[in-house]
Amino acid sequence: MTDLDDIDRHLLRALSQDATLSAGALGRQLGLSQPATWRRIRRLHDSGIIAGRRLDLDHQKLGFGVTVFLGIKLATKGRVSLDDFERAVTAIPEVQTVEHVLGMYDYRLRVTARDIADFERVLRRRIMTLPGVGDVEANVLLSEERRPGPLG
Repeated sequence: MTDLDDIDRHLLRALSQDATLSAGALGRQLGLSQPATWRRIRRLHDSGIIAGRRLDLDHQKLGFGVTVFLGIKLATKGRVSLDDFERAVTAIPEVQTVEHVLGMYDYRLRVTARDIADFERVLRRRIMTLPGVGDVEANVLLSEERRPGPLG
């Protein structure tokens, strides 16, 4: 684990809210020069603390008004490899995240669809036909508050 100082934490908070900020703009917020800020960002990248940058799309504005979380329990763990299931499920474009979890279900999926009828089509034709799928539980997302997460 890399030791982070207060400036590193402030830098990570600012980048988690807007990853497009330049080193110059971040430096002005932190009272650092642009080169000093860039060196800190590079160190955080090199240490793996910053793993990448993502584009945050508004699924609603793109016409995907329904988000559903699925809990999936594989029916036969011995006959279907986890790799086969993961490879097949990640090929479905509506599946946004695939999480291998411990507990009641083996996997947790985040699925987006245009509407409930579209979700039903994805569920019946794509997800339920995957190798090894057993029990499935669906939870429709009503609202979401995003948090940047703890920074120590």
